[in-house]
Amino acid sequence: MADVTDKLPTPAAKRALLHKLALPWWTILFPALGLVAIAISLYSFGTAGTVLATAVLIGAVLAAVHHAEVVAHRVGEPFGTLVLAVAVTVIEVSLIVSLMLSDAGDASALARDTVFAAIMIILNGIVGLCLMAGGLRHGEQRFTLRGVSAALAVLTAMAVLSLVLPNYVSSAPGPTYAPTQLVFVAVVSLFLYLMFVLVQTVRHREYFLPDEDLPEDAHAERPSNPTTYASLALLLIALVGVVMLAKGLSATVETAILNAGLPLAIVGVVIAALVLAPESLAAYRAAKRNRLQTSLNLALGSALATIGLTIPSVAIVSLLLDLPLALGIGPKSITLLILSLFTITLSLGTGRTTILGGAVHLVIFAAYLFITVVP
Repeated sequence: MADVTDKLPTPAAKRALLHKLALPWWTILFPALGLVAIAISLYSFGTAGTVLATAVLIGAVLAAVHHAEVVAHRVGEPFGTLVLAVAVTVIEVSLIVSLMLSDAGDASALARDTVFAAIMIILNGIVGLCLMAGGLRHGEQRFTLRGVSAALAVLTAMAVLSLVLPNYVSSAPGPTYAPTQLVFVAVVSLFLYLMFVLVQTVRHREYFLPDEDLPEDAHAERPSNPTTYASLALLLIALVGVVMLAKGLSATVETAILNAGLPLAIVGVVIAALVLAPESLAAYRAAKRNRLQTSLNLALGSALATIGLTIPSVAIVSLLLDLPLALGIGPKSITLLILSLFTITLSLGTGRTTILGGAVHLVIFAAYLFITVVP
């Protein structure tokens, strides 16, 4: 009878498996380290623990980007970018809900600030960075105008109904909806998002596909099934690690911000930036490879998912647990939101982009950050 140890994988066999999966070792290590850091609450061990947890967080973000690109390349556009957008948004919802249930500051306003910060980061930070990076390397870049126009139309309606209209209703005091109004907005937000997904993936899928004549990476070899399945599992693990570490570090960040005398809205910006980091890096790398369509699918799809999935989720929690939910943004935020929507409609209105559009969006994003810090 053969020895039982003969059935165990040898080091050579393990190396062969990693080679077959074609996954760099660090993309496997950091998601695992993220779970370990969460399990031992590494961020609670003073300054040294916070620094180590931050390093693990950055590594998990980079690993998530790598695995998201593997999955996206295997399943093709636009399903691949949809995987990352939905995964990140689902975890973002859990983070916002946990903040709503906490006693840290004005929880209702923090949920609103996080959603608004995510939209501003996507529309101006991510899109601006992609247009700038792609324009510097490739000059003029092209994308399918019909898909982007459809996404912007849906995004404009959802943003105004969710973040602007609550300031002007009279059924409830303050920037809030009455329960029946909140249910209505939650339902129509989810309906619009599902309709967009239907159009993106079934009815008019060709609107969101990249041009076939792009010279770079147009015919790259697709990853194997084992590699794709491993990347999908590691992507979910890495995303969980990113958000849970961000949640653990958010208390430290919040304390530092309040001690510095800065507005609490910055906490929402920090949380949104951490959660959106994987998509931001993935979109940036796609733009540098002259895959602007993929970048815009990631950015705009994430913005739609942020509203279409987050608003209904926080509305349900608010109604079930009788928690206050302030959705209406202030006059300065409304001005920046309208400016962002108007500008992105112009900069993406021809199907071709240059570095000028990227520069404009980055300036608007800088203005948003400056006004948030110095209200």
